[in-house]
Amino acid sequence: MTNAEAEDTMKDPEATVAKLIEVALRRYSMIEENDRILIAVSGGKDSTTLAYDLSMKRRWWPARFEIKAVHIATDFCACCKKTTLVSLLESWNVPYESVFVPVIGRLKPGKSMNCYWCSTQRRTELLRYAQREGFNKIALGHHLDDIVETFLMNMMLKGELSGMLPVLAYDKYPISLIRPLALCEEKQIIAFAEHKGFRSAACTCPYGASSKRRSVRLDIAGLTGGSSAAKRNIFESMSNIKAGYLPGPLRHT
Repeated sequence: MTNAEAEDTMKDPEATVAKLIEVALRRYSMIEENDRILIAVSGGKDSTTLAYDLSMKRRWWPARFEIKAVHIATDFCACCKKTTLVSLLESWNVPYESVFVPVIGRLKPGKSMNCYWCSTQRRTELLRYAQREGFNKIALGHHLDDIVETFLMNMMLKGELSGMLPVLAYDKYPISLIRPLALCEEKQIIAFAEHKGFRSAACTCPYGASSKRRSVRLDIAGLTGGSSAAKRNIFESMSNIKAGYLPGPLRHT
């Protein structure tokens, strides 16, 4: 799909998102025969969009696969309208379960709540659940903006070139992470969620408004001038590496 095609999001939001997810699934070989895929649903627009699309593709995708949605409930966020989420999943014939994790309760004395801690705790529980219930893949709702933001955050804050992989196979677990929304921009998901009528039911993390990610998002908007093509070029650059024009690893003497 070209940049021009990807930017044309308003004519048919559902077709746009469906096509971008299909391209990602095929490009990165995300789904294989008899996969059992656990979808991590927060109640937000991204993971809800993901659950809907996989429920549709399950009907015709050439490889047979099974899906189930799991919501990791925490002790700090009660904003997710779970009744709406459950109703949507039921209407799409997606099995659902909620698992409670005391994210704040697990903090050690003197430590404060932060996005990294929360993400680590929720990811750990997802892996435990997937392994216990026999799922070999976990589908996460990270989109292209998330991936570009992580790439630039790691450069600016860690001094390293790294990011979110569309497919990540764990060494310690017989499980892989997949990110089917990797080629979807957030604005395309927003348009889709509004089109389907569930954006108003999405929840927002109370810690997200002041996170470093929000600051980097504003930096990217300024850097790209709001251009989808420029943002996609940043994404594609991660797979178009000219090693001969990079310094390479530092040598410590």
